[in-house]
Amino acid sequence: MELEGEKPKYGEPKKYDPTFKGPIYNRGCTDIVCCILFIICILGYVAVGILAWSQGDPRKVIYPTDSRGQFCGQAGTPLETKPLLFYFNIMKCASPMVLLEFQCPTTQMCVEKCPDKFMTLLKAYANKEDFKYYKNFCKEGLEGLTVTQILSSGLCPAMLTPSKPFTRRCFPALGQKKGGEITVGNNSKFDDGEGNIRDAKDLVAGVKNATVVIEARQVAMKIFEDYTQSWYWILIGLVIAMLISLLFIVLLRFLAGIMVWVMIVMVILVIGYGIFHCSMEYVSLKSEAGSNVTLKDLGFQTDFSVYLHIRQTWLAFIIILAIVEVVIILLLIFLRNRILIAIALIKEASRAIGYVMSALFYPLFTFALLSIVIAYWAVTAVFLSTSNQPIYKVFNETACDHSRKICEPANFSTSSMKAECPDSKCLFAFYGGETVYHKYLIGLQFYNVFLFFWCANFVTALGQMTLAGAFASYYWALVKPDDMPAFPIFSSLGRSLRYHTGSLAFGSLILSIIQIIRVLLEYIDHKLQGTQNKCTKFLLCCLKCCFWCLEKFIKFINRNAYIMVAIYGKNFCTSAKDAFFLLMRNMIRVAVLDKVTDFLLFLGKLLIVGLVGIFAFFFFSGRVKAFENTAPNLHYYWVPILTVVVGSYLIAHGFFSVYAMCVDTLFLCFLEDLERNDGSVERPYLMSDRLLRVLNKKNKPEPAE
Repeated sequence: MELEGEKPKYGEPKKYDPTFKGPIYNRGCTDIVCCILFIICILGYVAVGILAWSQGDPRKVIYPTDSRGQFCGQAGTPLETKPLLFYFNIMKCASPMVLLEFQCPTTQMCVEKCPDKFMTLLKAYANKEDFKYYKNFCKEGLEGLTVTQILSSGLCPAMLTPSKPFTRRCFPALGQKKGGEITVGNNSKFDDGEGNIRDAKDLVAGVKNATVVIEARQVAMKIFEDYTQSWYWILIGLVIAMLISLLFIVLLRFLAGIMVWVMIVMVILVIGYGIFHCSMEYVSLKSEAGSNVTLKDLGFQTDFSVYLHIRQTWLAFIIILAIVEVVIILLLIFLRNRILIAIALIKEASRAIGYVMSALFYPLFTFALLSIVIAYWAVTAVFLSTSNQPIYKVFNETACDHSRKICEPANFSTSSMKAECPDSKCLFAFYGGETVYHKYLIGLQFYNVFLFFWCANFVTALGQMTLAGAFASYYWALVKPDDMPAFPIFSSLGRSLRYHTGSLAFGSLILSIIQIIRVLLEYIDHKLQGTQNKCTKFLLCCLKCCFWCLEKFIKFINRNAYIMVAIYGKNFCTSAKDAFFLLMRNMIRVAVLDKVTDFLLFLGKLLIVGLVGIFAFFFFSGRVKAFENTAPNLHYYWVPILTVVVGSYLIAHGFFSVYAMCVDTLFLCFLEDLERNDGSVERPYLMSDRLLRVLNKKNKPEPAE
């Protein structure tokens, strides 16, 4: 109970203002300091990009590098016709995956194509034609040298094994027989060039999960082939999702109440059908041999269709779908009255979008801006990461005091390092540098990531404020659409950029700081994965959870603050405080009405994704005879299905995000309307008659003259 004269806990309710007619047009610039800081940071970001583009060399990412630091396959160089990197002795490398990131203590050279047959230098030297082929994988200067001299000088590999190109590098053509035996070129044994017959598995000796690497490559190739076979059908599915989303929104404008209930019933029926289908599959597998194997015993399989032949998989689907079905039904029973109010808000949002139809296409503008931000960040990151200089180090097989020390390949053969370590080689190791620029390169990368978050959040905030201003002008218009601007979206966008760039930058800066902290926590967690300190793991887990919650809270505050900025034109902190206090004064309505509306919009997304997903499932799986000859032949039919489902959700989310912003804006305006007005002739409610009826309120008629 508040004492007399004590300030209310959540601020004073808004009082009636006869001059207030919606979003204020006579406003000034807000958060100017943050606006200036944002502009300076953007200019700095451009400077970092120019510096990175002048120093970086993306060829280091595109082309593999040989032992001399030359780019294989680079246009305009002698190596233009040699795009592949060949390893003299791949058995000296730890694993095929490590070769993608770290240097291997063996000579590497650029070749035109990978070797396709077994051959040893000793045997090839005795045959003119074979030696001619062998020279393609050797350095120059072989004339007049014996086999021993060639090998001791490191001019040729001791052997060649059948290889295939992978990421522009020649890796042994490893395979696997049914019994699990590793093969290379369909042979389980090979001559190592030193008179020894060795097993093919020695090529991957010391490599953990070599079979997983092989199978992963095969899976990746099959997935790529599936995309090439089904890409046009995927596009058709996404177009269908877009048309259904548009149709749903159009119908929602006229039949919101019926559509919401139909939507709820259809979601329940779709889930019910899923339970029925899974039950039938579960029963049909009862007599199938091997179907009672548990998922734990089966383990991880790269062929995911194997799981569909296990009864436990379908039982898990049944349990999950049943839980979802029960939760939805219980929510409908206990929140049925609140759903009626949510339907009224959705109908009002439908009317608002009807007056501001251009809002439906505004997400395309946001998407275009975000694409520019992402592209700029990605290109700058690539140029920054490739702006180092080539570093050469000493690699050797025997003990050597100079091992892994920096060397110069030009004079290494006459250096003291070579004299003390005769079998050592000066090979390209990585890209680095000792200049001031290279020392602060990690700082520039961090700046690039931070500005990426800031700019991306700024673009999202601009979209939210623009939509909020447009829909607020609809709500507070006494006579619709006469009292509304001619182009609400463009008018709101202009106000947001002209007056409130600082407020947008302020809110997005706070969110970006939290997100960058979360990224650092994830990085620390990744680095400490091998540690057994449970206290550290627990602390990291708590920090990650806290900052996740904080990010969600800041997003909620920012969203409502932008709405208040769009309406009143105040600075970010004042708007955030006003929005928070307004919501806290109406805590029950916020907890129920707003979240029920979000839930209904989520069901709309679920319905669209469900319809398109079921259609894609029956089409690509060939379960329907009508499409049996039309559907493409695929290795994994879940690849296009998953792509269509994810794409459909993103499309539906884009359209419904406009609806969600409209509902949130109208909800805040609705709460302001209840506090400002009382339904009298002097202070009439501006909400629709439908909302007045739901709330059992009404405007008093003007007295008869």
